[in-house]
Amino acid sequence: MKKILILFLTVTSVVGLAWAVNFYWHNFRGASPAFLSPSGDIRDFVPATGDNITTRPSENKTDFPLTLPDGFLISIFADDVPGARVMAFSGADLFVSQTKEGTISRLPIRDGRVSATELFLKNLRNPHGLAFDPHDYNMLYYATESGVYRVSVSDVASSEKIIDLPAGGRHTTRTLLFGPDDRLYVTIGSSCDVCEEAHPWLAGMISLKRDGSDVRIEAIGLRNAVFMDIEPITGNIWLTEMGRDRLGDDVPPDELNRLVIDGNTKDYGWPICYGQNIHDTDFDKNTYIRNPCEEKIPAAVDLQAHSAPLGIAFVPEEGWPEDYWYDALVAYHGSWNRTVPTGYKIVRHKFDADGNYLGVEDFISGWLTKDGALGRPVDVVAQPGGVLYVSDDKAGVIYQIRYLGTI
Repeated sequence: MKKILILFLTVTSVVGLAWAVNFYWHNFRGASPAFLSPSGDIRDFVPATGDNITTRPSENKTDFPLTLPDGFLISIFADDVPGARVMAFSGADLFVSQTKEGTISRLPIRDGRVSATELFLKNLRNPHGLAFDPHDYNMLYYATESGVYRVSVSDVASSEKIIDLPAGGRHTTRTLLFGPDDRLYVTIGSSCDVCEEAHPWLAGMISLKRDGSDVRIEAIGLRNAVFMDIEPITGNIWLTEMGRDRLGDDVPPDELNRLVIDGNTKDYGWPICYGQNIHDTDFDKNTYIRNPCEEKIPAAVDLQAHSAPLGIAFVPEEGWPEDYWYDALVAYHGSWNRTVPTGYKIVRHKFDADGNYLGVEDFISGWLTKDGALGRPVDVVAQPGGVLYVSDDKAGVIYQIRYLGTI
């Protein structure tokens, strides 16, 4: 009997190991760039902001890894911000959430450079979203996994929670945005890869007044819409969203979604629909008389699956090339549930003055190398004057990209 038990356990272990190896090979063998350290350091290639740079680094370093459009220069604006995620500017200061570190840092900017990295708030539960009150840039709103808070930047002790959020599960980042209607919008990721949620706020978006009252459900069916921005012409809110895992390298697509503010709850389809209202029959085994996705809102733009789109920023007109006006820059954080890595770049999505989608092209690429990922872009903030800021939670830096014009 003992020999039979040993044999059974041995066979079970071998079968289990074989299953694990097969599962990894078909789902995660392209994940290594996200976790492993590359052979180089991005700081060795990219100059610091403010250095006496007379030519673009790509013109005087044959091994410069990043590719930028003509007329743009990239530099490291801050190089000691481990796990840098969301950025928010207030006057001469930059605030950055560091989710894994449980902190929010304050970076004073003096003479165009970051003069220090100061700890502003600590011991937080997965802090992520940051947004300044548009009527009071001394008041910072921040979101943790379990709540939304506000604090005066001149008095840390003034921090107060204005609303509780459902916590726990797979996606713990919550993001904030003050909308054109002066309400605070909050995105809340799903608790799982694909499932039916018990809490109505999970996998969706709510909005509320700045004191936390009058909560409305603005959207459901958003698996993990981590970042958002306001399209300046229409006032619509655009969101980046990551599709589910384990359906292959190219299915389902990641998405750009458009939310029209009209007081009605929008349903974007997850967990039973994705992309252009495609029914996810791998998850939803129910039988329907008609397509259950017909009444859902399809993705505004389908993206390469598993690119992990995060930060999105619409380009302002002042100081930017006219060809970039109305466009959106999106950070592709990079894949992990894919056999061949993808993402690890900033992508330009083109729109015309009427909001019509024109196409897509790479804006900055090269973080992904044959030896691993030099970095993983997260948030993007586009400012007048042809300036873009990009956070990188893998390299722990913040980049500044400037438009210099033709040389």
